[in-house]
Amino acid sequence: MTALPPSVPADPPIWKRVLTLALPTLVQQGLLFFIQQYDQHLARHFSPEHQAALTTANYLYWFVSSYSVVVSAGATALVGRFVGATDWPLANRAAAQAMLLAVGFGLLGTLVALLGLPALMNGIQLQGGSPDIAVRYLTPLMLALTIQMVQTGGIACLIGAGDTKIGLWVLAGVAAVNVPAAWLLSGGGEPGKGFGFTGIALGTALSHAAGGVAVLVVMFRGRAGLTLTLPRLWPDRDLLYRLLRVSVPAGFDALSVACCQLLFLGIVNGLGIEEGAAHGIAIRWEALGYLAGGAFAPTAMAVVSQSLGQKRPDRAARGGWAAFGMACGVMTAMGVVFFALAGPMCGWMSPDNPHVADMAVDALRLIAFAMPAVAAWIIFTAALRAAGDTRFPVVITWVGFVGVRIPLAFLLTRPSLGLGLQGAWVAMVADLYVRGALFVWRFAGGRWQTIKV
Repeated sequence: MTALPPSVPADPPIWKRVLTLALPTLVQQGLLFFIQQYDQHLARHFSPEHQAALTTANYLYWFVSSYSVVVSAGATALVGRFVGATDWPLANRAAAQAMLLAVGFGLLGTLVALLGLPALMNGIQLQGGSPDIAVRYLTPLMLALTIQMVQTGGIACLIGAGDTKIGLWVLAGVAAVNVPAAWLLSGGGEPGKGFGFTGIALGTALSHAAGGVAVLVVMFRGRAGLTLTLPRLWPDRDLLYRLLRVSVPAGFDALSVACCQLLFLGIVNGLGIEEGAAHGIAIRWEALGYLAGGAFAPTAMAVVSQSLGQKRPDRAARGGWAAFGMACGVMTAMGVVFFALAGPMCGWMSPDNPHVADMAVDALRLIAFAMPAVAAWIIFTAALRAAGDTRFPVVITWVGFVGVRIPLAFLLTRPSLGLGLQGAWVAMVADLYVRGALFVWRFAGGRWQTIKV
């Protein structure tokens, strides 16, 4: 069955187009946050070593989303360009080649992760038995990496075609599978039952595997004008090159962020187990702000890539600014929530250790003031990637992390200053504002409008 190509709206109001595309992804991000918080809820019944391991595992699992950019950035940018130009045969071929890359990079990522996890754990200063716990937790997730890459790649192709609803339905299914699977496999979150702590990860891996299969079924049946067929999966050197030309720098940028985050986590873990636990609590609540703003990133990619395909750079620029304005509004509102409700939010996460909760409260209230900068970083990174401007963001990433966050965190966490975890988060906020300002400057400059992909 072949999906009929939908018509790209001629020129609807840009704010309406952005909002229509963003609403499904906003709900989708809420589902992702629910899955993360549910897994965290199950982990509350385990030891502080297990919780510290989960914090590190969540950071490392960020590599999955970062690594998937190697496929998703090029998929959305190229498919969106072809859809904007109403070249549906090329859009379909590009989508098929993106799925081929998803399988290849997924298998490679699994191999590297399984071989390198033990050594990596020894390098980020986890204490006690946490390193072994984190390795056992991450192993099933890494085994499911290929099918999750397929899930991400397929959704990215459909976003390029202007369909943001499929991601919502897939994530709804993932959540529906994850809740009972993680509960059953972990023995209800009780130590000594089922697969214990590792069972939480097994449930997550199984749910994302189901999501990947669902995306494959949708792509082969056809949706939003895209239909996956076996002949289209034959390698096309030209399209693969064009996809990788966008995706490799974008993937390197995303992986650079993840690597620098690990360096930052090493500084935090060196402060002690309680500081690491408090950091994890604040990070998990902060993720709610990221996810809220991140709902507008796929929208920015779809609008920018399609508008450039239509030879409408003016509309692409307006779409990027509209997505940023909406994301900034949502994330600023989340910042107000973080500041006002930090006490009960962090206390709920650490009911038995008020000292840990208090440290998390201080960190969460700090990051509340950085939400506009985070919105700029998220939205304009996506918009620039959609335009094929993927190299300069790498420079911005290294300036922010290597030039600001890491050295400042080393300085502000020195015992003589007495700032501890709060000093590390001050460094984080400074980095976010530097990068946010640089991304606004780059997008406003407009050079991205003339890049060929």
